[in-house]
Amino acid sequence: MNVLVIGQNGREHALAETYAKSKRVKKVIITPGNGLTDLNNKKIKNYPEVSMTNFDGIVNVCEKESIDLVDVAQDDSIAAGYVNRLQALGIKAFGPTQKASQLEWDKAWSRSFMQKYDLPIPEYRSFSDIKSAKEYVQKLGDRLLFIKAYGLAFGKGVIRTETKEQAYDAIDQMKSFGKAGETFLIEEGLIGEEFSLFAICDGKDYVIAKSAQDHKTAFDNDLGPNTGGMGSVAPALVATNQIIKEVEDTILKPLMSGMEKEGRPYKGILYLGAMVTSRGVKIIEFNCRWGDPEAEVILSSIEIDYYDLVDAVINQRLSKIKISFDEKTRISVAGCANGYPSDYTKVKGKEILGLETAMEKPGITIFGSGIKRVGKKFSANGGRLFYVIGEGKDVIEARKKTYEAMSLISIEDDNLHYRTDIGWRDVERLQKK
Repeated sequence: MNVLVIGQNGREHALAETYAKSKRVKKVIITPGNGLTDLNNKKIKNYPEVSMTNFDGIVNVCEKESIDLVDVAQDDSIAAGYVNRLQALGIKAFGPTQKASQLEWDKAWSRSFMQKYDLPIPEYRSFSDIKSAKEYVQKLGDRLLFIKAYGLAFGKGVIRTETKEQAYDAIDQMKSFGKAGETFLIEEGLIGEEFSLFAICDGKDYVIAKSAQDHKTAFDNDLGPNTGGMGSVAPALVATNQIIKEVEDTILKPLMSGMEKEGRPYKGILYLGAMVTSRGVKIIEFNCRWGDPEAEVILSSIEIDYYDLVDAVINQRLSKIKISFDEKTRISVAGCANGYPSDYTKVKGKEILGLETAMEKPGITIFGSGIKRVGKKFSANGGRLFYVIGEGKDVIEARKKTYEAMSLISIEDDNLHYRTDIGWRDVERLQKK
């Protein structure tokens, strides 16, 4: 079988490597891929000239490379209905339909759906008028709020505010997200600890893959602006068996039933962003694909041929196969260009050193993202450049390996930025035992 993965970041690199492990898969194509995706695996081939938004180009690659399955792994491609469009052309595609993925690309519709089916969510209101939104904030006074662009905004469309003035400023910032920010939510700020939970769904049944904990802010101690994700740990110790049972009973089961009733059965990867609060588990958001950087720490743990798993989802026979995951803990740390997520243009083209040395460390994997390769030279070509993943028997061992490998990497003129505290909550939990 020949597989095509749409995307260019660490998530897609992790997916390509996972597909390449399958005995049924002959080759994996990535459109467009990045400078690391095709470095060390002869099964993997990039098509850098075909962007994620070039649907006709993707179809041409499918024909040229005799593709048997397209994994629509990237959020914009899912929202654009690539799954529907490929299936209409007779090309097998993995991922939710455009209607099902409205859970992610339309936060206003998503919250309305959750409310209708009594899923546990924070209080919110939807706005498209800045004046009305600011009047609402004025009535609320100084309190913790989240201002959320309704559409896709590269993981940066959520702004945390603690005062009326901060909320006013965040409302004004919604314009910077273009169409995605024309409608936005004002949501009560929940107090608690966040985690992500991933479920593999075939429209009727689901299997919980694993939990993870993302670290979204740019700097240590959870400070700074939101980013697409600075690193993660899996499994997340906050997601105990009791918490996961609560998620199944109050979120996953009613969601799967509700989506079927709405005529948009959910098939694909479901990503639940949730928070453990004093009032139980509350939903922060749903995404309709693997997370990035969570995919990098979860996919390696799947102890089944991934092509077989995807095929079972597409053919709605998930209940017929046995899925298991290993017991290792994994940590991912994003290596970024200085200035990310704001202005990092000065770093573009700077050489990245030490990647191949770090890759040779036992228990270490490196996935590429905004990285370019010419010959044997790697250079910065984005904000989040690569992810270093370390594995171990627990979070302490995995973390030690990850940061030892990261210490071997640099960007010329001292332009590498990364958080040094990924996994800190779980480290504290283990140290208290």
